Amino acid sequence: MGIVIHTHRACCLLLSAVVTSMALAPSLAAAANTATTAAHRITWDSQSLSIDGMRTFIWSGEMHPFRLPSPSLWRDVLEKMKASGYNTVAFYFDWGYHSPRQGVYDFSGVRDLDLLLTMAKQVGLYVIVRPGPYMNAEITRGGFPSWLVTQAARARTDAPEYLAAADEWLTQVNAIVRRHQLTDGGGSVVLYQIENELDLVTPTHRRYMQHLHDKVRADGIAVPIFHNDKGRNGLWVPADSKVPEVVHGPVDIYAFDGYPGGGCNADATPGTPNIAPDWGLYSLGGAKGGATASPSTPPFAAEFGGGWFDFWGSNDTYPCTAIRNGPGYQRVFYGTNIANGLTLQSFYMSFGGTSWGWLPAPVVFTSYDYGATLDEARRLRNKAGTMKQLGQFIAAVRPLTQMTKAATVTASSAAIKIYHNVDAQSQTHFYVPMHQPSNAVGNDAFTFKLNTTDGDYTLPQQGTLRIEGQDAKILLAAYDLERQHLVYSTSELQTHLRLRDTDLALLYGRENEDGETVLRYSSPPLVKILEGDVASSFDAGKGDLRFNYKHTRLARVQISGGGRAPLLLMIGSESTAQTFWRQETPAGAVLERGPALVRSAEILGNTLALKGDTTQASDLEIWTASTARNVTWNGEPVETRRTLAGSLLAMQTLPGPQTFTPPNLAAASWRYHLDSPEARPEFDDSAWAATNRPRTNSLTKPPSGQPVLNMDDYGFHHGDVWYRGRFNGDATADTLRLHFGGGGAGLLQVWIDGVFIGQSEHATGLDRPPTTGVATFTVPQALRTTGEHVIAVMVRNNSHNWDLDADDAHKEGRGLISVSLAAQTGKTFSVPIRWKIQGNRGGENIADSVRGVANNGGLHGERMGWHLNGFPDRDWETVKVPDTRAVAGTAWYRTQFDLAVPVGHDASLGISFGDSTKPRSAGKYRVLIFVNGWHMGQFIAHIGPQRTFVIPNGILDPRGKNTLALAVTSDGQPGSGLENVALTQFSIVRGGAPLELVSSPAFVKDSQDSKRGE
Repeated sequence: MGIVIHTHRACCLLLSAVVTSMALAPSLAAAANTATTAAHRITWDSQSLSIDGMRTFIWSGEMHPFRLPSPSLWRDVLEKMKASGYNTVAFYFDWGYHSPRQGVYDFSGVRDLDLLLTMAKQVGLYVIVRPGPYMNAEITRGGFPSWLVTQAARARTDAPEYLAAADEWLTQVNAIVRRHQLTDGGGSVVLYQIENELDLVTPTHRRYMQHLHDKVRADGIAVPIFHNDKGRNGLWVPADSKVPEVVHGPVDIYAFDGYPGGGCNADATPGTPNIAPDWGLYSLGGAKGGATASPSTPPFAAEFGGGWFDFWGSNDTYPCTAIRNGPGYQRVFYGTNIANGLTLQSFYMSFGGTSWGWLPAPVVFTSYDYGATLDEARRLRNKAGTMKQLGQFIAAVRPLTQMTKAATVTASSAAIKIYHNVDAQSQTHFYVPMHQPSNAVGNDAFTFKLNTTDGDYTLPQQGTLRIEGQDAKILLAAYDLERQHLVYSTSELQTHLRLRDTDLALLYGRENEDGETVLRYSSPPLVKILEGDVASSFDAGKGDLRFNYKHTRLARVQISGGGRAPLLLMIGSESTAQTFWRQETPAGAVLERGPALVRSAEILGNTLALKGDTTQASDLEIWTASTARNVTWNGEPVETRRTLAGSLLAMQTLPGPQTFTPPNLAAASWRYHLDSPEARPEFDDSAWAATNRPRTNSLTKPPSGQPVLNMDDYGFHHGDVWYRGRFNGDATADTLRLHFGGGGAGLLQVWIDGVFIGQSEHATGLDRPPTTGVATFTVPQALRTTGEHVIAVMVRNNSHNWDLDADDAHKEGRGLISVSLAAQTGKTFSVPIRWKIQGNRGGENIADSVRGVANNGGLHGERMGWHLNGFPDRDWETVKVPDTRAVAGTAWYRTQFDLAVPVGHDASLGISFGDSTKPRSAGKYRVLIFVNGWHMGQFIAHIGPQRTFVIPNGILDPRGKNTLALAVTSDGQPGSGLENVALTQFSIVRGGAPLELVSSPAFVKDSQDSKRGE
């Protein structure tokens, strides 16, 4: 149901550099389970954000709830992010997703932001909210609501009409955010973005930004406010910055974005991204140096490249992008950011998801996989292991939040450069060696000199230290590790924790590379090699205990005595260390090894309850400070024994998933029915709206004397729209020109007197495609007669432009813009045409409020409910798919299939078309995909690149009956029929998050439009 809003204002709140907050990062998950939580403080300085006086490194990943229309799967993604080392999640909120028409807002079902923010707190993640009003995000209109495109006022300015609309949205969304702020103990929101990438700084834009700030504060938002600067231009910087050329703005913290790795294209191959930039301590400085624009606030990359988006007609770059922005890129680029003191980093995207229905902006197709840490099917890519290691390292090593540049360190090889920082308080040293330049390749050995409070060393003392290819190492020296002291290590530290009487440290390195670690003791300790090939020696003069080894399978070393608490030192290869998971509980940290995923750990009396996933039969080993002796895995008891390493080892492997095979849709019975009755000359359009608007606020206005045809002006904003025009024939009128706006890969089809004339499509294969164009057709000789004729036109609107440049580009015309019917030569006038228009049923008063605006298109079959489960299709023709027939216009195919995914399993499934080895098909047809009534994407066979479409569980019933409906729009030429359709299984795991089915209203006969001719 929509909610009619009433805008109001409260008195404005003021914020200094100290505000109230809730909890510390390590204890956030535990606090989420507490009935009441006390209020605490957020503060900040030039180095970091602090929560309750404790410096906190924000390690964030972006995910969009609107790109995953299955709320129970939000928890799945959030748990995977938390397990993968993130401590924060960033959310865009899409204004248009919640508001089908002005004054109506919906935060229920798949739009339940209160549930989303509650989940984030329960999982133990801080939250960065980015509610707009403008967000971009490669979403239609950049997140503006559809009804805003007809507004005369210029968006993203202080125009009163626009501000009133923005206030309407902010009143609604801020009421939700306010309840979930970390500052008052109600949630985990720590930062609030008031605008995104606004790079105009005229007086009207300055007043606009101040208005947003004041409105947000008046609505009770007390956490720090920021704006995301597009490309580090020193725009909207806090007022205390004295840096020349910056533009001050009403924000508390300056933030910027950057995508130096980019995506993949013809000139960008995997493993060769750009040079890692310095946007902090090592920057060239000034207004455009990144963090240097605001010396008094912590360095904040609000968006840093975690991948890149793909576009219509590309060569399917997401797999390449996942590699290009993979582990090597992460260690080099994110490591460079850490070296530059960027203690607030948010990676865009960490889960891209699906731009289902009519959500995608013209620049993208359905999949928004992004090459992200979690792929579109919710699988952890191998780059998630690197993120986990970096995230666990950041969480463990608190001196990273207050590092400064230290003395220059020069590697013995000119091919290698080394960042060197120090924490003045703890005297911890931090080193990041990588190639010089960072995108160089090679396998280079090097040494470097270490000078710390522990003495002078040349690293390594034995063996070699090398950088191979695109890679970096993040090394520590003079570091207090729990109750131990690390002199240095050429291995990387993943995490450390205290296990009552014993400390534990986990180190790793590249496979088979040499490693060297030195610890400091007051007297010779007792060393016991429990597992692995590790050599040790003790220097009594310095008190140095040195270990030398290869990074291979897991080595375990037990150290006791020497004036320190016992230590379990575990050393392995990079891949071995990635099998470890860590959670926080009120009884202390828990470390596990073995399963594909450990989601959570909870102490219940004398029981340690673990939840997670297995992809195969898996060992389970646990280290915990808790005294709990019993262990359960997903609720089932696990018998364990205590090992010499102090761990609990499962006596039997955890079971892997059962096999599951999806049904074969080629063997299914399909039902078939023609659509496009609007093309027939006898079709009754008497109930359609006449195109009689006298003017339009569209950027693309019709020529003088022509009617306003823009679909938005008649309340139709999404999907297909039909026009029917009548004219009196003229034997000389042989040329029909139609100016239309169809968005990315937009489509126009034309009939005259029921005869298909042809179709036109906007060009593709560009990351910024044309979104309007002119189609020209020759009228067949047989139709150039006197008397009345009917033109029928269908335009597929593949979304409105974003407003990235604040130029009202979202107001570009959609549907028909103008039409002329005239002689090709000789005559200067056009034949007058009287037009009517029909779009999605109800226009802005959408028929299906449960699925929302993204699901409501304008095909006849959609208005009649042919896409819905329960529609009575028994009188339709029975066919098999693939189907070689092709008709101009649209035809529907429907089938049902049963799924029987084993209980306690999570199977990720999708729908595939044609030959997956080919990026495109020869035939010209496109398919709107409906699963249980939900519009889950658009396949364009001859444009591509997407052939497989992820269908999230919840929309899909994994243990029940499902309805698949396909609206196939073709040019009618041979070879343009529907290819084979298949169910594809991406993965199956034993485990998963609890699943609740999404509401999928079924067909009800009396609810459908039964107007004449329909």
